[in-house]
Amino acid sequence: MEAFATWPHVFVPGEPDAPVVLALHGTGADENDLLGLARTLAPSSPIISPRGLVNEQGMNRWFRRMGEGVFDVEDVIARAAELAGFVTDALSHYELTDRRLIATGFSNGANIATATALLHPGVLNTVVAFSGMYPFGDQDPVGDVSAVKLFLANGESDPMAPAGSVAHLEAIATSHGASVTRVTRPGGHGISDEEIVQAQSWLSSHDS
Repeated sequence: MEAFATWPHVFVPGEPDAPVVLALHGTGADENDLLGLARTLAPSSPIISPRGLVNEQGMNRWFRRMGEGVFDVEDVIARAAELAGFVTDALSHYELTDRRLIATGFSNGANIATATALLHPGVLNTVVAFSGMYPFGDQDPVGDVSAVKLFLANGESDPMAPAGSVAHLEAIATSHGASVTRVTRPGGHGISDEEIVQAQSWLSSHDS
């Protein structure tokens, strides 16, 4: 519980028995940024929204990178383990350990959500990822993820999350047993209203 006690985060209570939403912000944002999105996706859910602990020139991030789209894979793996520990402690602290957990993230938050699910499916197995990409570079550290369900929403011309990397994420996750739904839209980095509606529908069809 030591890391949990000092980890900046927001907790928003929800209705009894509703699934818990883990909200993971993008680069340069903080724990307040995705509260609205989380509430839209799951109106009655409690929300746990932590802050990324990596500082990149004053911007909050979830893991280190060497350049745009070039991730420090060892740090990705370590930070995913760290986040899994935080989530486990947070669910215990807020007496939510019996609840289903859904993560949603944007950009860097989508990447750490996906990494955590693929490496720690016993903690997190359902992810709604907006404008994310494959988080492990040229490595494949993924084991059996047959319990994992991913919803990947991306712009088809996003220079920050290239379509090829998203396709690689889909291929790797599927090869290890994950269920992957991928939707694309015209345009680049961001979240569209249509994607949110699609994500709501996907969550409704994966409510167990």
